Amino acid sequence: MSAIKALVAEELALPVQPQVRAMAEAIAKAHGAAARAVLFYGSCLREEKLDGLMLDFYLIVSDYRSAYPKRWLATANRLIPPNVFPFAQDGLAAKYAVLSEADFLALNCPDARTVSVWARFAQPTRLVWTADDAARDAAIDAVSHAAPTLFALARPIAPSSDPIDIWRAGFARTYQCELRAERTVRAGSIVEADEPRYRRFGAAIEKAPSLTRPAAERRWAALRRRGKRASVWRLAKASLTFAGGIDYLAWKINRHAGTAIILTPWQRRHPLIAALFLVPKLLRQGAVR
Repeated sequence: MSAIKALVAEELALPVQPQVRAMAEAIAKAHGAAARAVLFYGSCLREEKLDGLMLDFYLIVSDYRSAYPKRWLATANRLIPPNVFPFAQDGLAAKYAVLSEADFLALNCPDARTVSVWARFAQPTRLVWTADDAARDAAIDAVSHAAPTLFALARPIAPSSDPIDIWRAGFARTYQCELRAERTVRAGSIVEADEPRYRRFGAAIEKAPSLTRPAAERRWAALRRRGKRASVWRLAKASLTFAGGIDYLAWKINRHAGTAIILTPWQRRHPLIAALFLVPKLLRQGAVR
């Protein structure tokens, strides 16, 4: 882990735009002393112009009860992690997911029941804000498990031993484990955006133990089953915790799947019911996979 940890620490420390840092600090401040770290990830990481985009953050907290004034939000975060909230500042829009330090570590490791966290943090990320050195070390340690988790599961099912093929195969499988509006070709574009980075990470992980192909296929099958169910539950929960969540859902699907979903006033008044009816319809149409 020492080689991959060094790469992760170097990457997490890379600078971000001042607006991104300011937003991360504001997100942490909104959760008081419970805030431990804020990470910036996603496609906006590669963008110079942020206007009109939705920035993605993860807020890591010491514990859920301390992070919220309302107990039901803490319970929801613990039972169906993470909670996701919208955020806006200085004309920029964002959303941030909340995980405890314990859950963030567990969900980046091979025993995680879904791919949702390690699939994202196997990709480039920035550690934008930390409460102290201990929080920084904990975040680096947690993220350092993500890429090896994906690589070990992908290596047995990849078409060759080339690290780029392994990463492509791994990301393609993670897209099958969640309800995603993006087309499957996007999994390859993740790697193509920075092939040298993935070669460096692959070389650092290369000697790590790997599974047999049958064992890997069984693991992927279990992740698909659990991941689809978890996606539906998280979507339903987001309609309660994420202000305008049903509008964001429609926007994201329209953007990535080329659909033209127009929400009715009734759907906006009843977002939970609307989401539960909308998802099966979109699955039948192939808009989400």
